Amino acid sequence: MSVKAFKLVSAVEREMLMGDKAHINIECIECCGKNLYIGTNDCFIYHFLLDEKISTAGKITFAATKQLHKYLGFKKSVSELKAASALTRLLVLCDNTITLVNMMNLEPVPTGARIKGAVTFTLNENPVSGDPFCVEVCIISVKRRTIQVFMVFEDRVQIVKEVFTPEQPYAVAVDGHYLCLALTTQYIILNYNTGISQDLFPYCSDEKRPIVKRIGRQEFLLAGPGGLGMFATVDGISQRAPVHWSENVIGAALCFPYVVALDEDFITVHSMLDQQQKQTLPFKEGHILQDFEGRVIVATNKGVYILVPLPLEKQIQDLLASHRVEEALVLAKGARRNIPKEKFQVMYKRILQQAGFIQFAQLQFLEAKELFR
Repeated sequence: MSVKAFKLVSAVEREMLMGDKAHINIECIECCGKNLYIGTNDCFIYHFLLDEKISTAGKITFAATKQLHKYLGFKKSVSELKAASALTRLLVLCDNTITLVNMMNLEPVPTGARIKGAVTFTLNENPVSGDPFCVEVCIISVKRRTIQVFMVFEDRVQIVKEVFTPEQPYAVAVDGHYLCLALTTQYIILNYNTGISQDLFPYCSDEKRPIVKRIGRQEFLLAGPGGLGMFATVDGISQRAPVHWSENVIGAALCFPYVVALDEDFITVHSMLDQQQKQTLPFKEGHILQDFEGRVIVATNKGVYILVPLPLEKQIQDLLASHRVEEALVLAKGARRNIPKEKFQVMYKRILQQAGFIQFAQLQFLEAKELFR
């Protein structure tokens, strides 16, 4: 049985982006606060301001206002965008080069600082340096079996480390000194400070796209064998049961307590609390699914959409209304980390009471007695 955990809301319509130019495709997105950036296949970056509006009936809509767009001067797609808001910089990967541009006017930094030879890159959200005026960037290099770590400042870049891997890396996520890597035949955790690596589990890069995503301090989410979404810590162990995805997952994101996955036809929502699939949303031609500061965004080649979570209290009440007491209680306990303590205690007592009356009406007196107690 399903739960309505998210609603899909349009954010950027195709006309706003491309007008009547049918050949333009969205290649990558980045969202930082109200700033939404889109990179396209014809080497443009578009900057929109996203305004969230809530109607009196509680309906959420988004109004995107185009600020400006900028041509980067290549004949290649913009393949990745990452915002470093502390530096007011946008890191742009195009033609194997990461360029630093100003987040507001999209102009390259005057010093021309850039990182060359990058296949893909990620930012370290748990940085090692402790310097608030730099970001740590980890790239998969065009050099075979090589990862490079850089410090990126407002107007310069500095290489910190070059790490060699046992096989060719295809995807990377980073936490502190730990790299979680998808290699040709397996996933590994590698401490780039000590050089110690730990094998996680096999997978075949020829058959499916790897997914490696940092979901919290020292924890990653990976697309495992048999269509499983697997959790792994930096110690190489899993503290959570896996979730069952389809075999051809394209992207995954975390919006606690849910793991959201995208495949060719659907967006699926699984609970991290009981691993059950809670919601399925039809979504054709999706190729991007990412979360930005807790906001989950999906995109096709032509449009951008936001997955708006329904309030957890509303989800719990819906479960109770369907007499799904166990699921409601699991979700209520899981909501503890999202709700202030005093508010949570009041809410939880009320939910236990409601659950008790439901069990009582179903003549489950012992269960009801425990809940009332």
